[in-house]
Parts: sequence; C-alpha cells; structure tokens
Amino acid sequence: MSDSEQTFLDVAIMEVLPQLQAINKNILEEHLQSIGVETYDDLMFITEADLLTALRPVQARKLLFVWKQKYHTPKNSSLSSVEASSTQSLSVSPRISLSTSNSSPRLDTHWDNNFEIPWGKFPEELMHSLERGKRPGTKLRRQMVRIIVTEMMEKCPHVGKKHSTDVATKMVAKYPNSLQDVIEGDIVGTGYHSLVKQLQNRIENVRRTSTPKIRKRKHQTDVSDQTDVIPLQETTSIQDTYGCIKFTHSVNIEEWPFWFDELGMSVHFKELTGIDLKESFTRNLDLKGKRLLDYMTTVCVNKSKKFLQNYTRLQRMRGLQSGCSDDVIEMLLLLLSYFDEEEESMFFHVEDRCLAEDVQLEQVPLTPAVIVCGQSCYSSTRYMLSLDQNLINTNISSFISALCLMFGSYYCFNIHYPSELASTLEFLQRCFFSINPEKGTKVQNKNTKRPLNLNPRVLTLIQELSDHEWR
Repeated sequence: MSDSEQTFLDVAIMEVLPQLQAINKNILEEHLQSIGVETYDDLMFITEADLLTALRPVQARKLLFVWKQKYHTPKNSSLSSVEASSTQSLSVSPRISLSTSNSSPRLDTHWDNNFEIPWGKFPEELMHSLERGKRPGTKLRRQMVRIIVTEMMEKCPHVGKKHSTDVATKMVAKYPNSLQDVIEGDIVGTGYHSLVKQLQNRIENVRRTSTPKIRKRKHQTDVSDQTDVIPLQETTSIQDTYGCIKFTHSVNIEEWPFWFDELGMSVHFKELTGIDLKESFTRNLDLKGKRLLDYMTTVCVNKSKKFLQNYTRLQRMRGLQSGCSDDVIEMLLLLLSYFDEEEESMFFHVEDRCLAEDVQLEQVPLTPAVIVCGQSCYSSTRYMLSLDQNLINTNISSFISALCLMFGSYYCFNIHYPSELASTLEFLQRCFFSINPEKGTKVQNKNTKRPLNLNPRVLTLIQELSDHEWR
C-alpha cells in the first residue's frame, strides 16, 4: 500500500473515530484495501459487514453514516441509478437466471466477511475473562476454538487458512488484551498467529474423523535399480553446509579484524537491523528471563520425563553457583531441551587451557558455534567463536558475549538458521533480540529453498508463556 493510499484511508477513518486503537485502524485499512477501496468515492459503497473486521457495530455505523453523507456525489447517484436499472432489466427474465444459477452453483469464498463471531455461545466464564482483559485458561481457550470452528464449518465445510486468519484477526482486534500474542507488552508477529494455528489444527482434526483412510502399499524396489544415489559422505557434507556461506573466500580476517570482535560485530549488526546486539539481549533478559526460567523449572519439568532428566543433569553441573550468567546458561540449555534440539549443534567443548591452534575444527559445526573452554558452560571462563570451521574470535570472556556474537553472526554474514537449531534461534530472535517480523523466518525450506512461515513450536511456547505470566 502506497503512502497516498495510507494517507487518505487514515484521514477518512481517524476524522470519524479519532480514539481508535492503532492495531484496529491498521487491520481496517488493510481490509478495505483488500476489497478494492482505492479512492474516497469507493467509501460510499462500503457496508457494515465490511467494517466488522476491526470495529464494533456502533463504530461501524458511525463510519457508514459519515461516509455516506460526505462522499455521496451526483456521479455516484447516477451510477446507482444505472445499477438499479440494470437490476430491473435482469429481473425481466427470471427463468434464465434461475436455470443458470441451478446449473452452476458457486461456493461463496468470501463468507468470512459476513461471519459473526458467536460470542453468545461462549461459556460465561470465558466472556468474563475477555471483557475484563484477562487471558482465558487453556481449557476455556480450547472450548472457544471448538465453538468457533463448528460455526465456521456450518457456513462452509471447506474452511481455508485465509478464513481462519480473518476470523482470528477480528477476535484479536476486539479483545487484544486477552487473545493477542504478547510477552511483557511485546507483540509477537502479527499478534494472532497462535489463534490461527489453533483454529487450523481444530479444523484438520474435524476433517480427519470424516476422511476415509487410504492404505498405502510399500513400493519395493531393488537397490540396484536406484539411480542418482549420492554417497553418504557427500550427503552429510551437503546437509552440513546448508544455509552457510564460505565467507573466507570474500572476507579476510587479518584484513578486517574489527568485523569479528565484539565491538565491530555489534556496530555491523546495528547497521543491518537497527538494534543494539548486546543491549537488546540484556534488556529483554531483565524483562523476560526470570519468567521463562520459572516456566521451565515449574511447568515443563512436570510435562516431560526427558526434560526433567536434563534439568536434573544441569543442576548437578551447576552446583551451588549463582548469578546472572549462570541463570542465562541454564535458561538457554533448558530452551534447547524444550525444543528437543542438541547442544552439540551450538556448543563445542574443549579443555580449559586449549589453544586456538589445538581445536579440532573438523569436528566443529559449519554454522556459527561457541567453543567452550572447559567441561561445561558453568565452569568455563573463556570462549571462542567459530564459523564455517574457522575460528573468528579466540578470546571471549563471558557466556553472554559469546551468545550474542554467535547470534549476530547469522545476520552479519547472512546465514540461514540450521534446521537443528531452528526453534531455539527463532525464539531468541523474537523474544530476546527484538527482531520480530510478521511473516517468515531465517530457516530455509530444504525442498523449496524458500523461507518457512512462523515456527509453530515457537508460537506454542510464546502462547504458554503469555498464559503463564497471568497466573
């Protein structure tokens, strides 16, 4: 949408509803643009149903009343008379139109524009939570999703993601405090992705029960008949270099040493993203770190036996040590465990007095990795950073600095997140480094080579954390 379109829609809305929240105004502008509003004259053809995407009924009627009065021109009147006369001429031959409609019925793909959220069917407890701006519990949220999906599928059995997105947008716009994806006031993505995901999952579950199962036969082929077989070593090499660039061919560490130290990378990262690398992490750590750690140690330990075992192991390694750095280490390692991602993909351990030239780089991941000098992150007092199996920083004094440099490398050297760390890195990106785009990720789809949509596992954790902070 161009600046001029934004200006005229913004003026047309705000002159009638100056107190309208920014998120509702943006949603309304996008919806009006999507249905074809391009000039002021188009506004007189808007109906109340078109405005209920982001407005309450009274607000919609206010807009309609003003727009009909202000933008009603003789040109529009003549156009209306032409449409009326054409309608009368069409009604002269009802048999023809009736037979045509019966022979080729059309499915209304825009039913969601007039879809009314069944607020009256929601449990009383749920409505109390929504009206008071409180987040509903997991059970109430599931009931809400089931009721909505039932109503949607009665309107149209073939509900698509677009329809779920439109419905979720309306709901979040009306009750943002209760339904929006937020952590400590920071909106994650568009704010409604987790609700869309829940609606889609419920729709798929309903369809699954009514869809006949197809038994697939195993296709047996002789190994000798297979062609284009890639050797195992070559396959491993291809997977390992996924998303990585050979920066050593274009960048010389000796020629550009400042790129690889903490200050130089921070400056470069800020030029690329507009975000201060370490300051952003430490600020968000103060806001969200304790809540995340509390959720991991009080809720997640009771959900998964494997997670509990990892937590117990980390407690033994940590011992009696306390402090901010130790909490960050525990938080990150528990985050890896939560997403079931391997520590070895991010950390490589060497002896505490290991020299840079003694590191066995052929065993280090190709993607950015932290070299831990010591038996564990808790006991280490020195770290190194490797990229593409090259040491680019051999003397990092703190774990937080090493983590920030490792994360910043993905942006400074334009590297995709490896699939082995996809969820952990995206969660850090959105919640601790304040890089929060509405769509897309830095994880590349191996099949299509295109960026994937928002990680559903990250959305789930964000939703659970949002609910946890209200308890």
